[in-house]
Amino acid sequence: MRLLLVRHGETPSNVDSLLDTAVPGPGLTELGTRQAAALPEALAGEDIDALYASTLVRTQLTAAPLAAARGLDVIVRDGIRELSAGDLELEPGDSERGQRYMRTVLAWADGERDLRMPGPGGESGTEALARYDAVVAEAAAGGGRTVAMVSHGAAIRLWTAVRARNLDARFAAAHPLRNTGVVILEGTPEAGWTALSWAGAVVTPAREGGPTGRPVGAG
Repeated sequence: MRLLLVRHGETPSNVDSLLDTAVPGPGLTELGTRQAAALPEALAGEDIDALYASTLVRTQLTAAPLAAARGLDVIVRDGIRELSAGDLELEPGDSERGQRYMRTVLAWADGERDLRMPGPGGESGTEALARYDAVVAEAAAGGGRTVAMVSHGAAIRLWTAVRARNLDARFAAAHPLRNTGVVILEGTPEAGWTALSWAGAVVTPAREGGPTGRPVGAG
């Protein structure tokens, strides 16, 4: 299966660099709406059989133009929502407390998956990966050759770092995924996944170079 993981369009919380992970979350900015409108053309070469979005409003708004262009229903699933920030919700991403969020996510990617985000609603890495895995498994069982999922920056970075055989925590830490950036993978839940491209750049094996950029916060 070919799996397209798409980060949602820009939100007001992205502009203000806030950790905004709760459901339903904000909508899109004017720029985010334009980014969503550009997705059908950006993915014109992809023969998409199924389209998923998370329970957060911003992913559904991002998916809507693509769904309309392809005549697809948007399948909404909680499992591909953003990684819950717990007590760090609405903290500035560049503050000392806000930086704890991405440090925890990257620790999960590096194998420390029993760690939890602080406070009520804070999940562990094991729990976050399990819910994401369940939606990917559902999509694979549906038999589509190409499936697109509109999801969130930190969630995509974590899942791909752990599940793609040619990526790792170091890659996830170094590579930003901008709004409506697309990660393309190929594989199955049983056989595993290989990342083919990251936001338009061909992915090289972990620790062998490739595109770089500063780490970004929650989506």
